[in-house]
Amino acid sequence: MTRIRIVFPQLELAARLNDSATARLIAQALPIESSARVWGREVYFDIPVDAPEEDPQAAVPSGTLAYWPPGKALCLFFGQTPYSPVNIVGELEDDPQLLAAVPEGTAVRVEPA
Repeated sequence: MTRIRIVFPQLELAARLNDSATARLIAQALPIESSARVWGREVYFDIPVDAPEEDPQAAVPSGTLAYWPPGKALCLFFGQTPYSPVNIVGELEDDPQLLAAVPEGTAVRVEPA
């Protein structure tokens, strides 16, 4: 389990990556800087990781960190069902509802904790 921080200008969240192959690729790519996009109750952003589907899930609980293979994106869920199946790569340690304050286009940095 790798602990990470997801940092927005107005918010910092603690999270854990699981031990999946996809999560290990994400951990190796840290730190990652991107620009947040918002879809319903999900914040997602492009990351420099190209991973195949790994036990893809069509529904995930709030607080899930997931990788979306078609978009090469890290997804942070706070109430949204994935657009299409995702690889679960971890979970937030902080309240996922805090993500509702993140506007489209916000800078985001993912780094080791």
